[in-house]
Amino acid sequence: MSLATVASRALAGIDAPEVAVEVHLGPGLPAFTIVGLPDAEVREAKDRVRAALNHTRFEFPARRITVNLAPADLPKDSGRFDLPIALGILAASGQIAPEALAAHEFAGELSLTGDLRPVRGALAMALRVREAARAFVLPEGNAPQAALAEGAHILPARTLLEVVAHLCGEAPLPRFDAPAHAPACVYPDFCEVKGQPQAKRALEVAAAGAHSVLMIGPPGTGKSMLAARFAGILPPLSEAEALEVAAIHSVSAAGFEAARWGERPYRAPHHSASGAAMVGGGNLPRPGEISLAHRGVLFLDELPEFDRDVLEALREPLESGRVSISRAARQSLFPARFQLVAAMNPCPCGHCGSPAGRCRCTPERIARYRGRVSGPLADRIDIKLEVPAPRESDLMAPGATEPSEAMRARVLAAHRRQLERQGVPNALLGTREIDRHCATDKEGDQLLRHAFARLMLSARAYHRVLRVARSIADLAGETALRAAHIAEAIQYRRLDASF
Repeated sequence: MSLATVASRALAGIDAPEVAVEVHLGPGLPAFTIVGLPDAEVREAKDRVRAALNHTRFEFPARRITVNLAPADLPKDSGRFDLPIALGILAASGQIAPEALAAHEFAGELSLTGDLRPVRGALAMALRVREAARAFVLPEGNAPQAALAEGAHILPARTLLEVVAHLCGEAPLPRFDAPAHAPACVYPDFCEVKGQPQAKRALEVAAAGAHSVLMIGPPGTGKSMLAARFAGILPPLSEAEALEVAAIHSVSAAGFEAARWGERPYRAPHHSASGAAMVGGGNLPRPGEISLAHRGVLFLDELPEFDRDVLEALREPLESGRVSISRAARQSLFPARFQLVAAMNPCPCGHCGSPAGRCRCTPERIARYRGRVSGPLADRIDIKLEVPAPRESDLMAPGATEPSEAMRARVLAAHRRQLERQGVPNALLGTREIDRHCATDKEGDQLLRHAFARLMLSARAYHRVLRVARSIADLAGETALRAAHIAEAIQYRRLDASF
């Protein structure tokens, strides 16, 4: 036997298509060639594999070795193919039985001594291996993450020797059983925020219906502090949602920690972040901040300081909940269903409207500053509110304010009402669903008509007012929309004229 095939996986976005690692030993001068659209990391595998086989006392064939990574039109990256290539060489040279490879898939980077090092995308690969009904052999460091794919047959190994001993039947690898997921996630608590009852109320409404929020206020009023606690009042992730979040993070450069299972992502990129960092990119596309915030919170502090092109790139994902990254060689689709929470100052100096008269910004300068946030983007933000400086009495008041636990209980109750009624959060209601579930009474209808004309609301803003009003009614436990719910929702759009 001079030909062997080993099953492995590549990464394409958050998918993990199967790759057949075909190893052929042919006549001719000794050579080692890897084909099948490999990048530099994969091409360098031949040196790692040769050193690992020699160090572990296996025979490295002095023949012409050709490794084909099929399909040939799928780009291959990272060192995950080291282990399958080494096993393919051993099987093709008759040092292990090729039949033992059939029921397994392999991924892992080899050190020069034959030890296995963790690789990126273990969970994404494990999900697809589970569908193929094969056992997945991978480095021990990846086992906790891969085992999050419930039902997957995970076989962790520390060295190449352990994998070979398993395939030869001498020392089978034990199956890795994931420990029970810890449901408790620790978030900062709202009880630490003094005052700001209006801002807390608006964030509670946003959490109940999955709405986006923009907070406008002078420096030091607690905007960043409020945003950091927002994830703590969101409903808990379902099993499927937690798996989505983990799969996205598993293919990112930082990877995913199994200890963070079930935790809502909270991403707060610096305002100097590039478009590729925010949306995702690269020759082999990887997820950006908006995808890493999927099912969680994307907090943009100092919103007008972000590059205009970066902010405009958020418009489509806010509507569609996904982002498509196209390159000459491939196209990758990443989910991006995040809740946007943004903060900004009212003017460049930050003190516009201060009773102490500290602001010296001209109206033209203030208009230019706010104009950095385009009207189309601002129109897609459901809730806009002013966060004034807290009063001295609030800051000096003894004791803690309402904790996140109480707010979360109300949010969870409202969220359950939405799922029972329409199956999705209010922010995702379509036009027909809005007509069915957001009908208001005569007084509320008149109020809407007046606001539509007075505030010059767009059709999008009109629908978003109804969605927010529906969330307000759900928090109150009421089935019908009343004028009071409409009035509060309209208050969250009164700053539209500023953009």
